[in-house]
Order: sequence, then structure tokens, then C-alpha cells
Amino acid sequence: MAYEWWIGARYAGLARTGRKGRRGDRFVSFVAASSMAGIALGVAALIIVLSVMNGFQTQVRDRMLSVLPHIELYFSGVDHQQVLEHWQELAQAAKGDPEVRGAAPFVAAQAMVARGQSLSGVQVRGIDPAVEPQVSDLAQQMQTGTLDSLSPGSYHVIVGSQIAQSLGVGVGDTLLMLAPQGSISPAGFAPRMRQFTVSGVFSSGYYEYDATLAFVNVQDAARVFRDSGVSGVRLRIADMQQAPQVALRVLQRMPRGVRATDWTQSNRTWFAAVKTEKRMMFLILALIVAVAAFNLLSSLVMAVKDKQSDIAILRTLGATPGEIARIFLVQGALIGVIGTGAGVVLGTLLAYNIDVIVPWIERMLGIQFIPQQIYFISELPSNPQIGDITWIGVTSLVLSLLATLYPSWRASRLQPAQVLRHD
Repeated sequence: MAYEWWIGARYAGLARTGRKGRRGDRFVSFVAASSMAGIALGVAALIIVLSVMNGFQTQVRDRMLSVLPHIELYFSGVDHQQVLEHWQELAQAAKGDPEVRGAAPFVAAQAMVARGQSLSGVQVRGIDPAVEPQVSDLAQQMQTGTLDSLSPGSYHVIVGSQIAQSLGVGVGDTLLMLAPQGSISPAGFAPRMRQFTVSGVFSSGYYEYDATLAFVNVQDAARVFRDSGVSGVRLRIADMQQAPQVALRVLQRMPRGVRATDWTQSNRTWFAAVKTEKRMMFLILALIVAVAAFNLLSSLVMAVKDKQSDIAILRTLGATPGEIARIFLVQGALIGVIGTGAGVVLGTLLAYNIDVIVPWIERMLGIQFIPQQIYFISELPSNPQIGDITWIGVTSLVLSLLATLYPSWRASRLQPAQVLRHD
């Protein structure tokens, strides 16, 4: 082993000489160990926080897509009955793509529902209960009632749990649904109204959908909203991450007038906000690693100051300025690499076991970090990603190596004659 590596490891507290070190040596080793611990804690904190953010994003995305389709093919300004009569042709054309796993017709519109003095705006989705399980998990999310209750002509409606709570309705109660279009009479504008019977309540676990979505039979929706809304075919694909590419391929198989949107377009604002929040959180928490890197820089400067006599003796024995610089480069690099490695291991272990650690802390302290009635989840989600861990490790290593440059340069510039004269 080159002597620069041995001396650098000794200054970092990783190599021993067999004799009891001086107080200065012990102090330098203590400062090096604290720098190493600071880097490890900063890296671990960054990995854990980003993993939890990924977990929340995955939870919300999966709950959104349990109700919403991956891709929608739709017509605007076309009679709903005409679309519903020929939706099988669109579905067969779409299933020509190997990624498409299911297809179902839909009618989408906005309406108001009233119950006594309570009034609420809802997004109405007309669905076919026979094929709806191919594109959504609505049947598994039913709290009361069944999806099969939406038979044609029954004018039944399945509402979200938050709508049922705000209007105070349950299975068997009636709602008055007001369509946006109506007719003009001598008495003024008269909105189109239809009475629906609540036949079920669903809960997706995503508040916005539970508070705004209502499902009716696709034929009933076509009659009530014949002059408004859109209709088309909903698709589910094998890999949701490929939705934009699959939507473009499927659109090439469709006749003119058909438009396509995927789930990333329908929720673009939300995903953009989450991406920006994650990026800013990375920058903010990276400051912890930056502080640890500055601590490393200060510890190396102190080491150079404390080891001036050793440096002068090495120079008189023939060591070059480059070799002196490499000693402190090795010291800083070892501290950075070991601290980063320990932080990656610690952070990854905690991130993968956070579902066990957090409940244990809650039991020990007698508190609940995430009330289920507020967040609709009972445990802290975590989704460590290799890409995030790699970026965190690289960032920590780069900052650590940059912190070694100035102290190493200072050490290489020391003049032996001046140091020995003052000693």
C-alpha cells in the first residue's frame, strides 16, 4: 500500500500505529468520525424522506387509477346512443394493441344532485356493469350495494362515500339529479331533472373522487345527458407507465373524430405538483449533506493545521507536494465514501422496513402519526427507488470530494522551513 493511503487512513481514524495516539490524534479522529456520522445521517434522512414521498405518490396514483381508466377514447358532439351502438367496434380495434387488457363504454357529464335542502355538484359516469370490472376496481370498492344494481332503465345511482355522508343518503334513498341542459318555456328556463335511487356507496380512499363521482347505467346516462357530456370507450392496459405511448398507437387504429387521453394527461396538474415538490424536497434535504460536507472541510483544515510538523518532516524526507495533497485527499475520500455507504445502507434498511418501525414507535409513544379518518391510509407508505438512492449517493460523494480539495491544496503549499522554524 502506498504510504499516502496508509497515512490518510490513519488520519481518518481507520488505521492504527500500535502506539497510544497523542491527544491531537484522538481529537482529529473524533472530528473525522463526527463528519462521517453527519454524512451518513444526511444521506439516510434523504433516502427515507424521498422513499416516503414516493410511497404517498404511488398510493394516491393507484387509488386514482382504481376508479379512472388508463386511456379514454371519446367523441364530442356525437349522439350517445350512436356511440353506444358501435362501441364494440372501437373496443375490438383498440384490443388489436397487445398492451390493451380491457375495454368498456362510458358516458361522462356533470350534474347537480339534491336531497332535501342539500345540493352537491357531481361528475356522473355512465358505465356498463357487465364489463366495467375490465377497466376499474369499482366492484371491489363497494361499501354497500353491488355494481349489478345499475341495470338499464332502473335509474339507480352509486355515489361516493363522501357524497353519501354530505347528503345524508344511503341505499334505498332517492336523489334528484339536474342535468346542465334544459328547455325554455314561458315561465323561464327549466332544467332537465330525473329522480335516481341510491343503490350503492363506494369508497376509493381518494377524497376528491369519493366526494365528486357518481355512477349510473350507461343507457340511463345517455338518456338524461343526451345533449351534453361525452361518450366513448375506457381502456385498461398491462403497464400503466406506457399509457402515453399506447394511447398514440391505439389512436392510429381509430376512425377520424376519435380523440384519446391517458391518465397522465387527465391528472397532469397533480403529477406536476408532486414532481416539483419532490425536486424541492431533494434540494432542501441535500443541504443536510452539504452541511456535513462543510463539516468535513473544517475537519480537514483542522487536520492540516494539527499535522503541520508531520507534513514538514515528510517534505524534508523527499515527499512531493502532490503526495502530501494525496494524503488529505485520501483522508477526506475515505470519510466521504464510508459515511455515504453507511448512510445508504441505513437509509435503505429503514425505508424498506418503515411499515414495521413506525407502528413500533407509535406503540411505544402511544400516538398515531397518520389518522386513518383524515388520510384514508393506516400506515406510512414507502417506495424506495434505485434511481433516487443512486442520485443521493453520487451527490454525497461529489460534495465530500469537493470538500477535500481546498485542505489538500493548503497542505501541499506548506513550506517545511517556515513550519520547523516556528516549532
